[in-house]
Amino acid sequence: MFRGKWNSIIIGSRHMEHEGHMEHGDHRGHEEHKPMEEHVHKHDMGENHHEMMIRDFRKRFIISFIITIPILLLDPTIQEVFNFEFLPDISSPLLFILSSIIYLYGGKPFLLGFYDEISKRKPGMMVLISVAISVAYSYSILTLVHPMGDPFFWELATLIDVMLLGHWIEMKAILGASKALEKMVKLLPSKAIKILDDGTTIEVPVEELKPGDHVLIRPGERVPVDGVVVEGKSNVDESILTGESLPQSKGKGDKVIAGSINLEGSLTVKVLKTGKETYVSQVIELVKEVQEARSRTQDLADKAAFLLTLIAIFGGTLTLATWILVGGDINFALERAVTVMVIACPHALGLAIPLAVAVSTSLAAQRGFLIRERDAFERTRLIDTIVFDKTGTLTKGEFGVTDVIPLDSNEDEEEILVMAASVEKMSEHPIAKAIVKEAKRRGLKLLNASDFTAMAGIGVKARLNGKEVSLVSPNYLRESGHGDILEKIPESIRGNKTVVYVLVDGRPVGAIALGDIIREESYEAVRKLREMGLRVIMLTGDNRNVAEYVSRELGIDEYFAELLPHQKVEAIRELQSRGFKVAMVGDGINDAPALIQADVGIAIGAGTDIAIESADIILVRNDPRDIVDVVRLSKKSYRKMIENLIWATGYNSFAIPLAAGVLVAYGIVLTPAVGAALMSLSTVIVAINAKLLKI
Repeated sequence: MFRGKWNSIIIGSRHMEHEGHMEHGDHRGHEEHKPMEEHVHKHDMGENHHEMMIRDFRKRFIISFIITIPILLLDPTIQEVFNFEFLPDISSPLLFILSSIIYLYGGKPFLLGFYDEISKRKPGMMVLISVAISVAYSYSILTLVHPMGDPFFWELATLIDVMLLGHWIEMKAILGASKALEKMVKLLPSKAIKILDDGTTIEVPVEELKPGDHVLIRPGERVPVDGVVVEGKSNVDESILTGESLPQSKGKGDKVIAGSINLEGSLTVKVLKTGKETYVSQVIELVKEVQEARSRTQDLADKAAFLLTLIAIFGGTLTLATWILVGGDINFALERAVTVMVIACPHALGLAIPLAVAVSTSLAAQRGFLIRERDAFERTRLIDTIVFDKTGTLTKGEFGVTDVIPLDSNEDEEEILVMAASVEKMSEHPIAKAIVKEAKRRGLKLLNASDFTAMAGIGVKARLNGKEVSLVSPNYLRESGHGDILEKIPESIRGNKTVVYVLVDGRPVGAIALGDIIREESYEAVRKLREMGLRVIMLTGDNRNVAEYVSRELGIDEYFAELLPHQKVEAIRELQSRGFKVAMVGDGINDAPALIQADVGIAIGAGTDIAIESADIILVRNDPRDIVDVVRLSKKSYRKMIENLIWATGYNSFAIPLAAGVLVAYGIVLTPAVGAALMSLSTVIVAINAKLLKI
């Protein structure tokens, strides 16, 4: 809410944090990471600074609040209202000392913010608060040396207290620094196994590798460079980088990406790119560029504050000039002018937004999502397009069995699955693992297999109870004269999923379809979002057939397939260029740039840390239905903010004219004490209204 020197750091914390970690590296002491360590250090400083700011405002509020207690007891207006006396002989000097402490110590962030807003020619909340507390402080001192009315010391103290409290609440609602890029770089190993000319191997830092070098990548290791396979065969998991749900088979001539995981066999890879030229590093640069280009919406309270600043200054000046021109008493004219300028800054304005934010943040957490960026959460109410990543978001991100299809009337689903899993349990291939996992999920008892054989490019076979059971590809069926069997499989399955066929003694008896499994919750989520009038779009790194299948199943309006991270950003930009307000929902590293480019980025909580740190809102559960709650709560909380701003400032419409003395001829004059009571009432109303959000 508050802009200015202090708040530009708070509200702009993500921007500053991004500057601090644009080139984060794996800071484990290797020479190549020394430049990156400096950025990591800057990032840590930014993060610590944010925490220090929260502690500082909490400290200022607590100390100022404690000092306010004796100020209330010493203030003559309070004593008159409650009919008591407290240290009458020394009350004036004590009031001066205590109020000076609060003004200089508690008011420091606002006074610094005043200078910042004025220097930028963007007067807002800081200017409004500074004008009010400075006028109240100066006038109160003047009343001590020249009796001319009641001092405003208690109004000064309570105004500073409430503004410090509001600022502290708001800062606590903003989560800490983003660590996305630092975590992204950690995907890259710091060392690699280099193969020397004589065939021996040696472990070397990755930065010592040059294009043309050969490296050995063993099973379970991350690929350290972008390169091409020159020897070996394996399956490589690239899902965290490309969104492709099925592990990719890699053999001689195939390219591998730094950061992907080698699942099975050993690979010898010829280095093509290292360091900043790798695919992951390019994604990091893309994230950095998108982060730097991102703008923030102006706070609603700033707009109200700017207007009230003009009203305060103009109203106070007009009041003073009018009473002097009509021949009024100078002391009375000055008191009226000061009252107008102090009342123009309502206490409740300092809490109008933070209280609504605090309540909505709490409600969000209870409903399973966390708000990292308040501005983005407020923007969610304007969203008209929800863009989902497919893998891990709308789908489970698991390669599993989706259909078991009997091709022989003598066989049923379970018998086919038992035979297939009994053979495949001998294999480490992802398809084999998925079939065995499905059999175990169904509680099926597997058979003992013998004479297991892996048939290169065809499938696998083994003997079960004296019969030869094979699992083969569609191509094998065509080549063996059983191509007509393929037509028995629905086109919706053949065209969109991986299908293997089960043969018993060479006779096809069943088929098993595998693919990325659609979440049950996704059907309801898409339906409800469309009922709310939102357009639903899907982005994926998967192939077009799979994307078409998932899109059709869920009733999605539009899809983009076979996208790399930079293409996902381009897709978001294209939608924005059409005039859509876009929210992006994703869970993988490949989603991070798109999450940041979107008007609102929403991460699935069980996704990668990088996606989470790149997002504005985090879904704790893997449930896309929570998006519906996010949109609804955003609209409701924004409505509460507007209502609170109206309550916080609405009384000015009659309080300021009364404070200026427009009804003095009728004996009606708004004193500072009554004005303060009205301000307190509006504060209470704002607090109650914010709490009603829970209902």
